[in-house]
Amino acid sequence: MSRTPPPYPEGHNLLRGKSVVVTAAAGTGIGFSVAKRAVEEGARVLISDFHERRLGEAADRIKDETGTRPQTAICDVTREDDVQALHRAARDQLGEIDVLINNAGLGGSAEVIAMKDDEWNRVLDVTLTSVMRMSRAFLPSMYARGDGVIVNNASVLGWRAQAEQSHYAAAKAGVMAFTRCSAIEAAAHGVRINAVAPSIAMHAFLAKVTTDELLDELAAREAFGRPAEVWEVANVMIFLASDLSSYMTGEVLSVSSQRA
Repeated sequence: MSRTPPPYPEGHNLLRGKSVVVTAAAGTGIGFSVAKRAVEEGARVLISDFHERRLGEAADRIKDETGTRPQTAICDVTREDDVQALHRAARDQLGEIDVLINNAGLGGSAEVIAMKDDEWNRVLDVTLTSVMRMSRAFLPSMYARGDGVIVNNASVLGWRAQAEQSHYAAAKAGVMAFTRCSAIEAAAHGVRINAVAPSIAMHAFLAKVTTDELLDELAAREAFGRPAEVWEVANVMIFLASDLSSYMTGEVLSVSSQRA
């Protein structure tokens, strides 16, 4: 069994001519990777994050690696005013938005008996309620056009159990349920909504906040014997954003090699 990731994919213009907004795209995680992949697939891209310096660095890095710098907008997805401002900025800079990728999420570890209300509320606000806020802001213009796609970032923890993750798992299970229900509403307007559910995707921030022991344990559960590369998750999000998934809505795709 090879534990070596496959070669990085070339672009195939899967999103050529489309406008794409990605939340929480600063840093080294899935959001950055899906924004970069969207640029490589021919999209006009706007990335957002609440951290101004890291957002600028992410945009510069995408330009260095692709030749194209995405548009940027500061946004705290827990603030309704910021979300509405992001929607206006995106339409001003990109025109009508074809694809919204809701990537924002917040983790943490806490046993239920020790969890504070603030910990619970913060994780749910960033991870679940932000998906509703962003969708509520962007869907009306998509409905008016009769076209559009939303891709949400969930997690296999929405299905599976892990100690000290009750708040994060509950939030991600909520993202899955929200995806399914909002997709039924949106289908009547020609808009598709799907989600991905990654198991473990390795990046620098995850390595910083997670012990080596836990990372080794999680990787051992994977049939490939390794975590996913962030771009392997991003590839599935690009598929869901593209016309290749035109008959899919309300689906949650597991991006995982975990054994059942």
